[in-house]
Amino acid sequence: MKVAFIGLGVMGFPMAGHLQNAGYKTTVYNRSEAKAIAWQNEFSGNIAATPKDAALECDVVFCCVGNDDDVRSVVYGDSGILAGLKQGAILVDHTTASAELAKELDKACQDKGFGFIDAPVSGGQAGAENGVLTVMCGGSESHFAKVAPVMDAYARFTQLMGDAGAGQLAKMVNQICIAGVVQGLAEGFNFAEKVGLDPDKLVETISKGAAGSWQMENRYKTMFAGEYEFGFAVDWMRKDLGIAFEQAQQHNIELPMTRMVDGYYQEVQSMGGNRWDTSSLIARFKK
Repeated sequence: MKVAFIGLGVMGFPMAGHLQNAGYKTTVYNRSEAKAIAWQNEFSGNIAATPKDAALECDVVFCCVGNDDDVRSVVYGDSGILAGLKQGAILVDHTTASAELAKELDKACQDKGFGFIDAPVSGGQAGAENGVLTVMCGGSESHFAKVAPVMDAYARFTQLMGDAGAGQLAKMVNQICIAGVVQGLAEGFNFAEKVGLDPDKLVETISKGAAGSWQMENRYKTMFAGEYEFGFAVDWMRKDLGIAFEQAQQHNIELPMTRMVDGYYQEVQSMGGNRWDTSSLIARFKK
């Protein structure tokens, strides 16, 4: 099977590598050619000059870029993905974007005889590098059935959530939940530090109970140490939450806790933490 991957950021670079290592003939495109060359040097796949060239003769084309506009810039136009896809091929968008964009792309693909799956991921850079991402998908069952085995190259779990856009809606829920969990950890760990509890003993104990979470077990050491130069950036989190806020407004859904935490992330940005991991919420207590 021939596949392509468009966008070699901290997520796309290792995801495309897993595809190549799994035996799929993989072609990549990235706006920065230097990044594509670095990928080729590491994984020995092919490089294309445009998204169209990458998509030529592919059975599946994966995309993971920044936002709605970035997706449109690599999908449409004479040099875009749709200009290179063959009949029956499937476009899979791993970008965390709006549900409206997913529906738009689904229609654009249907009109041209292509398939489409919106497939945002959870698991962060570490999940991408280790090939253990969780993928939330929207689209038809037939298209999902074709691409799910391919995504297994970098995913530990994939789920079809519903029609086009449902994957993006599920990712919004994911980010809303993470925001609340991380704020709770920031307050709890700050409390623990101020009253003199041993961090390791504390987490070893409470992680076994109802308070346990992935964020707790994987971020507590760095949160107590004040280390944030890694992981899922605050800028990205605020972008994702902004998408959720827009969707919530359309449906008159209240997100009071999430808006509060988003404001705290804005404070972290003002501290110079734009690229810090989302666990940096605790930095507000260390000023």
